[in-house]
Amino acid sequence: MSTLIQLLDRPIAYNPAFAKLKVGKVKAGPVAAVFLSQMVYWHNRMGGAWMYKTQADITSETALTRDEQETARKRLVALGVLEEDRRGVPATMHYRIDAERLETLLLETTKSVKKVSQDKTRTGNFQNVETPQSGLVQPRNQECGNAANKIVETPRTSMGEHPEQACGDPAIFPTGDYTESTQEITQDKKPLGQSPKATDPQQVDTLKIDYPAVLEAYHTTLPEMPKVLKLTDKRRKHLRKLWKDYELTEDRWGAYLRYISKKCRWMLEDRPDMTSGKTWRKKDFDYLITEECYLKVKEERANDLPKVAKIDSAEREEALNRLVSLGRKPKGRVEELAMIAFGKSRLQRANEVVVRAAWKSIWAQALTQASEEDLARIAS
Repeated sequence: MSTLIQLLDRPIAYNPAFAKLKVGKVKAGPVAAVFLSQMVYWHNRMGGAWMYKTQADITSETALTRDEQETARKRLVALGVLEEDRRGVPATMHYRIDAERLETLLLETTKSVKKVSQDKTRTGNFQNVETPQSGLVQPRNQECGNAANKIVETPRTSMGEHPEQACGDPAIFPTGDYTESTQEITQDKKPLGQSPKATDPQQVDTLKIDYPAVLEAYHTTLPEMPKVLKLTDKRRKHLRKLWKDYELTEDRWGAYLRYISKKCRWMLEDRPDMTSGKTWRKKDFDYLITEECYLKVKEERANDLPKVAKIDSAEREEALNRLVSLGRKPKGRVEELAMIAFGKSRLQRANEVVVRAAWKSIWAQALTQASEEDLARIAS
């Protein structure tokens, strides 16, 4: 057997039904279907547990690029079938499939397809009462050229529907499972040069955003940020995009702001840049309503980092003499943590040189842990 044939012995199990998953305006599509198919493969082999996959791993298994992976992940998370979580130190992205949610969406997709198929069957029966049935697909429009040359046998798609073609060369008609976006594109087509409001009145009202409530939640939850004096058209556009792409509601918007208030405090403060000598200004409303900020917060990439405490060597040595040599009680949380670590280190009988060398590391760790505790207390 040749090497090439051996390399082709690892097919990717692609499930076309995944491409038709849809919730509101969010639809999976073929790229997300490839990503989800591979995740389901590992889900079944790991018993539904969290799985760790790097971008390089997924690329080697599916040939999806980084941009394609990020697009697929965004859509699958929005659909609720993929869960993401950063775990470990340093943090790495882990994935898990919500099997119940996936089954629910698959059943809804199947019901929708069956209903459309039944409607088409009823329409076809009324229109073709006297037309004998055959295994060949006949064009609906017999006026485009010679009808006898238009009869061509077309394979059924995986969902049991025949593609339809009015006229033209049947040999170049796209068939199979990659036609799922045709209906969506046709429905969204609008005359050039006209706004959505002029062509589709329902397009503007479907999101139902209460803009005054959005601003009130912003001002109330994040009073440290600059006030918004006017909700411009540009700001409304950004809000509508977030509402549409991520199915936001007033409750979810409020939860988003509360999360920032607790775990992204750096956005609410002016921060000095020691390198350049300048000051980074706090973030504002315009930044919060960008997709970049929303994804960073949702993926927990915007969480506060523990403050690096400056080590005072004189304070450290004084604490060592007072706590270890004199046996006094600790003052403050840092000294408490340092003495707990010292007790576990079994350095009580070591000579002074060893103790002082170990105390530097113990004191640094105590400072870091105390800073993390302060941060957690602020976020709670």
